[in-house]
Amino acid sequence: MLTDSHCHLASHKFPADELPTLIADAMASGVTRLVTLATCLGDLETNLSICRDHPSVRSCIGIHPCDVHEAPDDAVDQLRSHLTDPRVCGIGETGLDYFHPAPGTWSEETFRDRQKLMLDQHFTLAAEAGLNVVIHTRDRTGSASFEEALAIYRKHAHHARAVFHCFISTRENARRVIDLGGLVSFGGVATFKNAKDVLDVAADLPTGTFMVETDSPYLAPHPHRGSRNEPALVRVVAEKLAEARGETVADLAGHTTATAEDFFRLS
Repeated sequence: MLTDSHCHLASHKFPADELPTLIADAMASGVTRLVTLATCLGDLETNLSICRDHPSVRSCIGIHPCDVHEAPDDAVDQLRSHLTDPRVCGIGETGLDYFHPAPGTWSEETFRDRQKLMLDQHFTLAAEAGLNVVIHTRDRTGSASFEEALAIYRKHAHHARAVFHCFISTRENARRVIDLGGLVSFGGVATFKNAKDVLDVAADLPTGTFMVETDSPYLAPHPHRGSRNEPALVRVVAEKLAEARGETVADLAGHTTATAEDFFRLS
């Protein structure tokens, strides 16, 4: 009973006619729930329609930090009309991305300021809806995106929880998120041969503080690295984490699914 807590089923890398097979393959691998995430207003309806057609799927709604320059000023307000939709289980993917350069005529400062503004707005929206927030952070060097996203989360932590997805930072930083009531989530990177530190962090965390994900179609786990990632491969991530933690895959699947059900209000 695994849950893929983060995938992008509306991605152009997943043609619509392949989705039934992709979801069936996931089910055959023991995945009983999937959370698909919108990244812009343009893919919102596609994600919701996938949920309509596939009862095992629920969706988060949000604006990805790499898309904030194309989003209208009222983009987060436009999400509000969907808050009562039973297919919606969270707010995101939002966050701060300092890896990709500012687009076009945007300066780095103005692009980052817009990301921070929209992340703050996502938290306000989540608190209004009684939902939680999925955060993306990525840096080219250093950890500025994590530190600044954590500071924004700290302002809102009494009203909404957050998961820092695709977590690749330190044990100390994981604890800082958890101390605010948040979660981290581990994906394919935890299986990479050069990412032992990430696996060590996952091995050390208490149950109930982390989830598993694919972030598909991106970041396929070893030995599928370089290929298109798919929700079925969350089992590969779970097997690697279970081995590192000294527990069975069934036990890890059970407690990470329980964590996802609580965080995303899936039950």
